[in-house]
Amino acid sequence: MKILNSDIVEERSLGGGCIANARRVKLANGKTVFVKSGTSPESFRLEANGLKELRKAGAVRIPEVLHYDENMLVTEFIEQGPKQADFYAVFGRQFARLHQYHAAEFGFFEDNYIGATPQPNIAKGDEKTDWTVFYFNKRLKFQFNLALTNGYGDHRFQTLFSGLEDKISEIIGDSAESPTLLHGDLWGGNYMVDPEGNPVLIDPAVYYGHREADLAMTKLFGGFSPAFYAAYLDEYPLKEGWEYRENMYKLYHILNHLNLFGSGYYSQAIHLMEYYV
Repeated sequence: MKILNSDIVEERSLGGGCIANARRVKLANGKTVFVKSGTSPESFRLEANGLKELRKAGAVRIPEVLHYDENMLVTEFIEQGPKQADFYAVFGRQFARLHQYHAAEFGFFEDNYIGATPQPNIAKGDEKTDWTVFYFNKRLKFQFNLALTNGYGDHRFQTLFSGLEDKISEIIGDSAESPTLLHGDLWGGNYMVDPEGNPVLIDPAVYYGHREADLAMTKLFGGFSPAFYAAYLDEYPLKEGWEYRENMYKLYHILNHLNLFGSGYYSQAIHLMEYYV
């Protein structure tokens, strides 16, 4: 088997999540590359496009895409390095600069995935320019309908979600900003540190949305210090009331985890909706 038209000299498994397998591969041409395989054929193209989009901002280090096809994604291999004392402050400032890269419309030119769940990004009508409409239709309502299909939508769940629909414009409507480039799935497992101590973003679920949605995800599963948020806010302050809106953005990811991993996330989804309803 050849990669980048070169024979494989050596390969080592780096493990993998529930979706894909990852390998460090040394090639006869002297290159060492990162190879991801073992998932749906379209996912490699979608991830490659997400990484390429993030690189456009020139704000945070993103692995360079070298090749993709229906069998694999090949990127530059980045060695893991140690966190320096100022790592999270640097990361926060760089992430804020990423969020200063904008587009004319919400969404993305193609749908992709959030974990193993489809993530619809192609906006229509008001979704293109109204964040509240986009977020409700493409994020919350999509996950809600999937939860109904999966058998989690009991009466309490449906009643709370209906109340949320009635109030969503009141909750997030005044926070409007230009569509911002988002990583889309940033938690402690989706960044790494390079040998020079720089943050590196991996495994994105890219789209253009509201940056508060990206930041809310970082609060769910750990991996970020107070210095990250302090540096971010110093570099690119958020609009007043962002703390109140945060649970609305957490809800998307908790609904996704409910749909992916089951009823253990049901009570957390209920709690987040009760916060507003």
